[in-house]
Amino acid sequence: MNTGLVLSGGGARGAAHIGAIKALEEFGVFPTHISGTSAGAIIGALYAAGVPWTEMLDFFKNISIFQTARYAHNKPGFINSAKFYNDLKAYLPMDDFSALKKPLFITAANVIDGSLKVFSKGQLIKPIIASASFPGVFTPTEINGKYYIDGGTLNNFPVEPLQKDCDKIIGVYVNPLKKISITDLKHSYSVVERAYKIKVASESMLKFPNCDLVISPEELINYGTFDMNHIDAIFNLGYTATKKALEENNNVFA
Repeated sequence: MNTGLVLSGGGARGAAHIGAIKALEEFGVFPTHISGTSAGAIIGALYAAGVPWTEMLDFFKNISIFQTARYAHNKPGFINSAKFYNDLKAYLPMDDFSALKKPLFITAANVIDGSLKVFSKGQLIKPIIASASFPGVFTPTEINGKYYIDGGTLNNFPVEPLQKDCDKIIGVYVNPLKKISITDLKHSYSVVERAYKIKVASESMLKFPNCDLVISPEELINYGTFDMNHIDAIFNLGYTATKKALEENNNVFA
């Protein structure tokens, strides 16, 4: 039986994906196909390469996103996305999808023509970086003469690539929409940000019925996209939520 695993974007909240993977393995569920966006693309690639969850967690904890050596100069973004290549190369020495142990699909958005690109073959590391290039913070990534940004811009929960080959699909969604009041919208940019979050969440949740099991810990609303100081807490939320979901739905994978 082929089991697909969909990992959404979510920045630092992506550490919950690692907790979910730990719980799945403890339950005896080992996904055969992976699809991911942004933080989910990073975790998905490491998982597809056979990196154990303990090392994934170390990677997430130790990656210094905002160190000065990564700052962009004369480029559209604060952080130069290309500076993350060597960090990933240490875990993915053969920079090619064909070196992975499981089929992997990564989404990214073409920032010039607005199209969605699903990467599944050829060079691996640049598509991962592109998929995780949060708009306005990280510079676009050039791949074969085209420029890409965060896959979550167009598809933050990429179930579609798995539907053809998988009998069961598990979704891990780490971007729950936080409840707010009008007093929380103090500036024009906070309204723009809220609108973007509503769009991403609504499009993603419409696809939940396409999964046999969805894990989406609501407590993740307490952590921000760049909240790198609470990785352990986020990891534990993913682990406990997945464990609970598997216990309550053990007939799905019987």
